[in-house]
Amino acid sequence: MFETVARDIERFLGEVAQGVDEAADSFLDFSETLITKLDEAIAPQLDELDQDIEGWMEPFFELLETLEVSLMDTTSPVSQTVEPMMNEHKACVGCRHYHGQAYNGVMFVCAMHPYGWDDENCPDWESTWGNEEQPDRF
Repeated sequence: MFETVARDIERFLGEVAQGVDEAADSFLDFSETLITKLDEAIAPQLDELDQDIEGWMEPFFELLETLEVSLMDTTSPVSQTVEPMMNEHKACVGCRHYHGQAYNGVMFVCAMHPYGWDDENCPDWESTWGNEEQPDRF
């Protein structure tokens, strides 16, 4: 009697497991079909929307780039007057050739004098402000 009950329970559990496997396979097939249909239906609209957004944003980015260049041009006299003093290149204060950027930890002061000028009167100094006279040093 115990053997019969055990066989019946084993057969029942086998049928339940097979049913769960079939249900899971059906669900996976349905999910794959649904995803494929959604992709076919939505992908073209998403591509079109992406192109539209890119078209709308491009003028905005161009404006930002123009503003950045304008701002750099406008503030260059101030930055070329203040930054050299802060970087301890007093001969470069107000010089239009001052670059003052570090590359791999090495300061590049300007093209004529990559490491800066040693005394306070650089022979290549040109005014950022338009006057050609080199200012008195501090």
